Amino acid sequence: MNPAPLLQLEDISKSFGGVHALKGVSFYLKAGEIHALLGENGAGKSTLIKVLGGIHIPEVGQILIDGKPAVIRGVGDADECGVRIIHQELSLAPNLSVAENIYLGRESATFGILDRKTMFRQAGELVEQLGLNEIADVRADVSCLCVAHQQLVEIARALSSRARILVLDEPTSSLSDGETEALFETLDRLRSEGVGIIYISHRLEEIIRLADRITVLRDGESVGTQPRGDLGRDQLISWMVGRDISDHFHRPPASSGEVVLEVKGLHSDQVNDVSFDLRKGEVLGFAGLVGAGRSELAKAIFGLEAGVTGKILVEGRRVLIRGPRDALDAGIVLVPEDRKAEGLVMNHSVAFNAALPWVADWIKGIFPDLRKRNSIVDRMIGNFRVRVSDPELPVETLSGGNQQKVLVGRWMEHRPKVIILDEPTRGVDVGAREEIFTLIGRLVQEGMAVMLISSDLEEVLGISHRIAVYKDQSIRRIGDVSEFSAESIMRDLTGSVLGTAESFVRMRH
Repeated sequence: MNPAPLLQLEDISKSFGGVHALKGVSFYLKAGEIHALLGENGAGKSTLIKVLGGIHIPEVGQILIDGKPAVIRGVGDADECGVRIIHQELSLAPNLSVAENIYLGRESATFGILDRKTMFRQAGELVEQLGLNEIADVRADVSCLCVAHQQLVEIARALSSRARILVLDEPTSSLSDGETEALFETLDRLRSEGVGIIYISHRLEEIIRLADRITVLRDGESVGTQPRGDLGRDQLISWMVGRDISDHFHRPPASSGEVVLEVKGLHSDQVNDVSFDLRKGEVLGFAGLVGAGRSELAKAIFGLEAGVTGKILVEGRRVLIRGPRDALDAGIVLVPEDRKAEGLVMNHSVAFNAALPWVADWIKGIFPDLRKRNSIVDRMIGNFRVRVSDPELPVETLSGGNQQKVLVGRWMEHRPKVIILDEPTRGVDVGAREEIFTLIGRLVQEGMAVMLISSDLEEVLGISHRIAVYKDQSIRRIGDVSEFSAESIMRDLTGSVLGTAESFVRMRH
């Protein structure tokens, strides 16, 4: 007889205020398997994982481990059952060492005195046993490690407590390609040692590379489960969004409009003599590898970098940009890479975030003009199809795609001439990604000039009219999109084609 699966979730249902987040979802995980869990934002992935982790208690359904019912009504119960969840936002103590983080809360002590010598020895043995050579120096502070190696510390901590079920939620969202591949090698090794791994990601190329089986959720229900080899990319997308998406990219018709933005000899600590122009009704995509400095270039143009020299001209007139206010007055807006830290005030309402840049329009004198403020908010929600039941709800309650639409849409009240989009589709699902591409196309057709920075090479090639290859803080080549391929861009950036285009679809700035 076949042994029972390592984990079974049977007919799990969970509601919040009458809204069904999960409706009879069943899922099972085998030992020594990487099982991908896919779905749009709001599909129920996070709720299902929180049920497994003891954060949410389902109204209906049961959890079985090794075929036996398991009672998980808190995080402690999940730990006892060998379940460990590594969230997208890491939960490490940066001022402590690798070893101290691995055994945090379970430190070795003798008569109440911390036994660091034993802890360092045990941590070193564990790291060596797991083959995590990148964090072999267990005395090093976690703050000194890159994000990829910090994730390895999380994995080591999970496995130090004999975790048999490892859940990773968007683990590569902040990793370079090299770091991602190193993480994949670690997961392959853990799989071979019998650990069951649930892997959540919006990046289909990762799923296709890594998973043994794939389960797709949509609207709180399971659409289906299939071995990886039985599902193609298009079918996965169709399962996720409930419709066929034959073309993810919507490059608007080419425009020969006049030059809107000219950058001449821009220079700072992070920018090395950059010159380019951007035309009305054009998307100029910037492609580059980790550390190239594309975000720093965007910030320099927007007035967020100190010590910037060179010239910036808007519609042929030189503008002096000493800060974001000057950039906004010149008609330049920036949608930053990190919408949570740099773009939105997450614990404030959608309305607050939408109307924030235009305070001068609706607060004149002592009292705010709420009618004018609400008109601004309503226009943003309507024009950009933001899905929100009440604009007074915190913006953090929206999906990633809708947060991104708020961030873009709020700048359109006073039509800018140039919009800089830094990673506009990072952390959003495939359906929202398509909507954002459509939105970009609409803005371009209305005459806006778009500077697009994206870690997705397929995205840069698919939506841009021209491409700038950015390396070592400067532009190395710029030209019409027809002059580029994934292979030629990688050759420019690395000196050789290191692999297939799919291997380098994600490139960090």
